[in-house]
Amino acid sequence: MSKSKSDVCKCATCQGKICYPRGNNINAPLPPLNEAPGHCPMRRYPDEIRRATGNYHKANIREFARLASIQEAECYGISADGMRTEIPRIEEIVQFAKKCNYTKLGLAFCIGLREEARLTTKIFEAKGFQVSSICCKVGRMPKEIIGIKGEEKITGPDMMEPMCNPVVQAKIMNAEEVDLVVLLGLCVGHDTLFFKYCDRPCTVLAVKDRVTGHNPLAAVYMSKSPYYSRLQTPEPKEESRTGLDWKKVDIMHEE
Repeated sequence: MSKSKSDVCKCATCQGKICYPRGNNINAPLPPLNEAPGHCPMRRYPDEIRRATGNYHKANIREFARLASIQEAECYGISADGMRTEIPRIEEIVQFAKKCNYTKLGLAFCIGLREEARLTTKIFEAKGFQVSSICCKVGRMPKEIIGIKGEEKITGPDMMEPMCNPVVQAKIMNAEEVDLVVLLGLCVGHDTLFFKYCDRPCTVLAVKDRVTGHNPLAAVYMSKSPYYSRLQTPEPKEESRTGLDWKKVDIMHEE
């Protein structure tokens, strides 16, 4: 189907009747695809879906996906009282890594979560893994290297602040040849750079949220209440950001 530049996929606002039936009719045949709304990615990108699905025919990708699906199912238990969840994220990572026969885990963590990193390492090692842990301040490079001015520092203009260094973190993980990297508390943007430069398989244990004890969904849930209702307050319309003096920051292409 044709797509305009203003169109986007909108799975988050869809009831999912086409791809994921729920309720009493869960075993009923799926409705025909032409009944899907126009914003459905299955209608907008059939060729991309077909090409992407071909990757599951690769033996290693198929096996990784198969084990991930098994791990997903093992996180639930069925009893007379219904379905319940049983396994926390940290234990899920341990179980999945063992399914994949991994022996060496990487832990890329924020220096502000040193205690959490210590405890996580202790858990992984107790389960038989070798752990290579790299903190975000590796390289101890001053923030001036990336153009930070004194007034833009956290602790003030006269303080020496080492920059967070996700690119080096990622490169060292590559050199360590870990089987699986676990991210713990990297900042927004720093995690993005880590993913760009890390060649090893990655998963996330927790992300940085300084306000909610590193539980970002707490603010999402509270956006329905007066506490964080500002999150759902529409922003005033900005002037059009176009022209030669404005462009997106593009990290997908090397300059």
